[in-house]
Amino acid sequence: QVQLVESGGGLVQAGGSLRLYCAVSGSIFSFNAMGWYRQAPGKQRELVAGITSGGSTNYADSVKGRFTISRDNAKNTVYLQMNSLKPDETAVYYCTRFGPENYWGQGTRVTVSS
Repeated sequence: QVQLVESGGGLVQAGGSLRLYCAVSGSIFSFNAMGWYRQAPGKQRELVAGITSGGSTNYADSVKGRFTISRDNAKNTVYLQMNSLKPDETAVYYCTRFGPENYWGQGTRVTVSS
């Protein structure tokens, strides 16, 4: 059974940084592309960043230059380094494993205060 567990969220002031973690079990981690989404209150879930099995990355325009997605296949973990955070980036951040069936974690809440 595939499980994804996010951590690292919390409260941070505008301009601050957080690093999110997503630990994956029950899957051959290195085979799959991974991604981070976020969902703000009253808004649709949106893709923030993705990383392929080979390490190629893509980002939403709004986070380019500030966020970095990475993965450690030996640790079955994907990371999201978030710098220069803005109040409107307050959301629940979800990790996902892309595949024939996408798997999701439970989310980790990020609150950016102004």
